Formats: sequence, structure tokens, C-alpha cells
Amino acid sequence: MFRGITNLNLDAKGRLAMPTRHREAFAQDDNQLILTIDTQEHCLLIYPLSTWLDIEKQIDALPSFNKTANRIKRMLIGHATQVEFDSAARIVIPPALRAHAKLEKPAVLVGQGKKLELWSQDLWTEMTEDFLDQSDEDDQLPTALETLSL
Repeated sequence: MFRGITNLNLDAKGRLAMPTRHREAFAQDDNQLILTIDTQEHCLLIYPLSTWLDIEKQIDALPSFNKTANRIKRMLIGHATQVEFDSAARIVIPPALRAHAKLEKPAVLVGQGKKLELWSQDLWTEMTEDFLDQSDEDDQLPTALETLSL
């Protein structure tokens, strides 16, 4: 289970050092993980390989004659890249994925349960400020959250 926010830096080669607290979740997959794009935000999604394989099966099973399903499949599976840790527990973020997420040196890793999100520091700050500025009337609360108490 991935939780919390970690500020970190990519090096000049586009490598990211995975925080120690997240490494164990990838160890059960021989340090293999999947990077892909988020289809709604300019960030990347990072999954342990076994988690991604289950998701990929569901995506691949989407109806092939549905344009929205095909776009989602094209984006998520098309950009999915399998990577592994180097000896220093770093992963290389491919240039196309870095471009999608507008990643430069400062970045933010955000735990989201079964996955991590990787954001550029600037986009993360902008998104969180926009979220806090929104009124509750702007979005319809999902029914499943109406009874949630924090």
C-alpha cells in the first residue's frame, strides 16, 4: 500500500531514486515495475509489475468497437514501459514519459494505494492549489463518498 508524499529530484539522466519505504512493494516482483501516463492529468503512474498485469488484462478486455475504450487502451498500454531498479534503487524515466508529465529536476511522488503518481513539482503545486480553491459545489461528490467520515 503506497501512502504519503515524497519530494525528490530526477538526475540529469532522468533517473529517480525510489524512496526506501516504497522499495519493498516492488521487491516481490523482482524490482520490476510499470510506468505509464495518467490519462486525465500530466503525471505518471507507477505500478508493481504484478498489479499492472491484472489491470492490463482488464484494459485489454475492453470492447474494441468503443472509441473511448480504444483511446484509453492506446494511451495506457501504449505508454506502459517496464523498468527495473539499478544497483542504487533508481529507475530511468523514458524521455517520452518525462515529456508527458513535464518532469524536470524537482518532482513529487504521491502514494495512491496500489500505485504511485509521479508529478513535476510545479504541476503538483498548481494542482493542489486549484483543488483547495474549488468550492464544494464545483464537483459532484461520488455516492460512495457521501457516507465517508474522516
